[in-house]
Amino acid sequence: MSKFAIYQVLPRLFGNYNTTRKPHGTIQENGCGKFNSFTPKALKEIKSLGITHIWYTGVIEHATKTDYSAFGIRPDHPAVVKGNAGSPYAIKDYYDVDPDLAEDVPNRMKEFEALVERTHKTGMKVLIDFVPNHVSRQYHSDAKPEGVKDLGETDNPEWHFSPLNNFYYMPGQAFNPQFDAQGYSEFPAKATGNDHFTASPGINDWYETVKLNYGINYTEGCQRQFSPTPDTWFKMRDILLFWAAKNIDGFRCDMAEMVPVEFWGWVIPQVKKQFPEVIFIAEIYNHSEYRNYLANGKFDYLYDKVGLYDKLRDVTSKNHPVRNLSYCWQMLGGIEDYMLNFLENHDEQRIGSGFFSGNGIYAKPAMIVAATLTKAPVMIYAGQELGEPGMDSEGYSGVDGRTSIFDYWGVKSLQAWANKGKFDGAGLSNEQKELREFYKKLIDIAVTEKAVTDGLMYDLEYFNFENPKFNSHEQFAYFRKHNDELLLFALNFHDTHLDTEIRIPREAFQYLNIVDGLTLSWVNLLDENESCDKVVLSSNKVFEIQLPAWTGKILKFKLNK
Repeated sequence: MSKFAIYQVLPRLFGNYNTTRKPHGTIQENGCGKFNSFTPKALKEIKSLGITHIWYTGVIEHATKTDYSAFGIRPDHPAVVKGNAGSPYAIKDYYDVDPDLAEDVPNRMKEFEALVERTHKTGMKVLIDFVPNHVSRQYHSDAKPEGVKDLGETDNPEWHFSPLNNFYYMPGQAFNPQFDAQGYSEFPAKATGNDHFTASPGINDWYETVKLNYGINYTEGCQRQFSPTPDTWFKMRDILLFWAAKNIDGFRCDMAEMVPVEFWGWVIPQVKKQFPEVIFIAEIYNHSEYRNYLANGKFDYLYDKVGLYDKLRDVTSKNHPVRNLSYCWQMLGGIEDYMLNFLENHDEQRIGSGFFSGNGIYAKPAMIVAATLTKAPVMIYAGQELGEPGMDSEGYSGVDGRTSIFDYWGVKSLQAWANKGKFDGAGLSNEQKELREFYKKLIDIAVTEKAVTDGLMYDLEYFNFENPKFNSHEQFAYFRKHNDELLLFALNFHDTHLDTEIRIPREAFQYLNIVDGLTLSWVNLLDENESCDKVVLSSNKVFEIQLPAWTGKILKFKLNK
């Protein structure tokens, strides 16, 4: 697959133009975005960023404190729901969509299907979450197809573990959390989603969820009982096929490494047999399991949170040496193009927050690396391109540098851009407009320049380690090349303007198959007003370049005139 760019967005937040922003506010007080908020105009503007895929986060129905019992949807006990809106990762019904997102609740699935069609008409593909490890405490499907058995429906709760069961139980023990559950009862208690196998989860556990059973007996040496095939495998396969049949283009699989790799290796080929173009992206944090989940789990792509994300954040916000970025692609040893690179998502703190860098502009060089160092796909999170600070105290989520996934809220930067559905950016500051333009140029470069999507990369950092005119603690440089097109990436992670010199080893010319000593012209793809008609690229001559603070340049050379 060609390199692609994902725009992650919570529909609940995206189309909400209500500016009340009352902490702990209800949906009536604070409002909520809808599937229909993604109008053709909105989708066109998202695509204009260079986006090829939209990850609609929080589509599948999840537990909430909002009462939809009038529509035949069972209400959830508030003691086991986080925030008024509830977590999109506490799935309540795998066969339904979130009623919050519908203009007309009885027609909510049709509204989602229309969103998929609109997205495709705009020329983008659709990703949704698949949440396989856990479900909401009171999971119950009102919308399951005829003949489908609900999760837990045929379980024997007298067994702590059985591959026939969908859940893990604490026989003879009532749910007794280490906090006031306000009258919620569960007997026998089920294991909690973050592998907490007692009846008493704490306030910091994923207490709103229960763990699904894929055939691993965690309390007896993690015995793996996969023969006969566990019942949960079949149920989750059918759920994946149900959503794939809605014409979606891929799944971002939540906490995929908490589900045995054997399940993925079993289910993904079955889904792809019927829907060969559907992609699977794994949220995974254990570096030692990367190859296992690619080769044996059959995933297409994996999060690289513990690799490139962590390093880029350390460099940007903690003044770690920029040269450490080289270790990221080197340690991946050939699988770097199968990572998903990003600087923000719903789990991580916003770049513009006081917990990260305090201003979204400081991530420009880091974002260039994330988008172009490898052929891997790149992702941005709605509002990132506007420098959203995420410093609101929404309710369940306090001031933590994240945009809440648990509360009803209006996101100021998105509202300023959306301008009540006009999507003309009328409410944006000049700085926000400039940042969005940067993302627009960068993502377009990442998905269209052949040197990035299909070319070779040569890291120049090691050869400049002892270069007195190149500070490898603050600067990073690399080539990408495809046929007669050569790109030089020069980045400055420092808060001062730098006049620098880049040395190019003879080996780079050999590896990239470039004649040493050519006189060439270049243009800066991030600012086409900046160009040079004549410069010599040689292993015997340094390349001089000026780099403003916290930014970078992408110089494009034509090797054949």
